[in-house]
Amino acid sequence: MKMTRTITILRTGLISLCLTAGLINFTHAANEVFSKSSTDQKQWVGQPAPEFRLQDQNGIWHELKDFRGKWLVLYFYPKDDSPGCTQEANRFKALSSQFTQSNAVVMGVSLDDVASHKKFSDKLGLTFPILADSDHQLAEKFGIVRNMGIMKIAKRESFLIDPKGTVVYHYTSVNTQTHADEVLKDVKRLQQKP
Repeated sequence: MKMTRTITILRTGLISLCLTAGLINFTHAANEVFSKSSTDQKQWVGQPAPEFRLQDQNGIWHELKDFRGKWLVLYFYPKDDSPGCTQEANRFKALSSQFTQSNAVVMGVSLDDVASHKKFSDKLGLTFPILADSDHQLAEKFGIVRNMGIMKIAKRESFLIDPKGTVVYHYTSVNTQTHADEVLKDVKRLQQKP
């Protein structure tokens, strides 16, 4: 009887010890994930934006240097004509005149080709360029290519670049309904800084 009770106490203690060790390891792993996410989000802030030369939906070439002296919003999205991407593009379109008044240029970017962008742009009546990064040139530089088996897409992330070509915001969490409004507020707020 006494031996059985001792074994039960030892077993209970061992289980508690294992659970505590597991919780510590889980907490450590979770902290690493959140820390990595936070680091990834901040890695571009304060850094020069990577150079690019890409065509838009009309076949016009655009380079980073073309936008010196202006604020530049590069918003990456996964796929032309998908529901979330359509919603996000329409919201940027609705605010395009306010971005222009704020000396800001909006450019969508996905891994789709020029023809796909043309069809998507015409369907929505977009008033801003969407860049065809079909060889993943720019998305790879920013580190936001997601491999979906046989297909690759750009993650839904955005970069706000100041008139000197420096990344001032890296948005890693994007709500397609409110993102354009958020970016516009950030542009206006940053313009008021001395």
